[in-house]
Amino acid sequence: MVAMMEAAGIEAGLLTINAADPKPCADMAAQYPGRFLLSAMIDPMQGIDAVRQIDRLVKDYDVRLIRMVPFLFNRPPNDKVCYPIYAKCIELGVAVSVNTGIPGPPMPAEPQRPIYLDEVCLFFPELVLIMAHGADPWWGEAIRFMLKYPNLYMMTSAYLPKYLPAELIQFMNTRGQDKVMFATDFPFLPFDRAIETAKALPFREGVLRKYLRDNAHRVFRWE
Repeated sequence: MVAMMEAAGIEAGLLTINAADPKPCADMAAQYPGRFLLSAMIDPMQGIDAVRQIDRLVKDYDVRLIRMVPFLFNRPPNDKVCYPIYAKCIELGVAVSVNTGIPGPPMPAEPQRPIYLDEVCLFFPELVLIMAHGADPWWGEAIRFMLKYPNLYMMTSAYLPKYLPAELIQFMNTRGQDKVMFATDFPFLPFDRAIETAKALPFREGVLRKYLRDNAHRVFRWE
């Protein structure tokens, strides 16, 4: 994987570890200092055990992103089961990503509407919250909320940049220059193809660098 990243010109990335068994991936990442930050997927249906798991992951492995996938537990991100996760992440200073948009697998899409993040952003203004995997077909809704909330961002993981809608590109070229981050969800998207199509987008000067690098460096406190 590191060789493929280097071939595509990718200097660093987020690596998702197994929350139940984080050591193998964490040890691999440690072999490449400065190249990887760690993320972990959490199931909020585990209640207080999920909160304790986040505490261990952040303190023992310096995890910088906690991921939640609403279609997996079939509840929207403003459901009460998610609120302890948000509170713990604010306490620890880590970001949370929530998958938005219609999922590819045959699973429920309704919990992944961006509208459900409205209440979360209002209730937790200190939370760094990221819409993962874009927001298809609710791009306009997602953009409007990013304009409304300073703490809300988007990551275009698993979405080939060439297919990003014109309204998102317009947003990124104007008021949303600091809001959207590149990602691949590798191996779902190959590094080289994703980078190639990102570089071909009609960005204004300086926007591509923010999309590919600077926004993630700021949001995840890359050193």
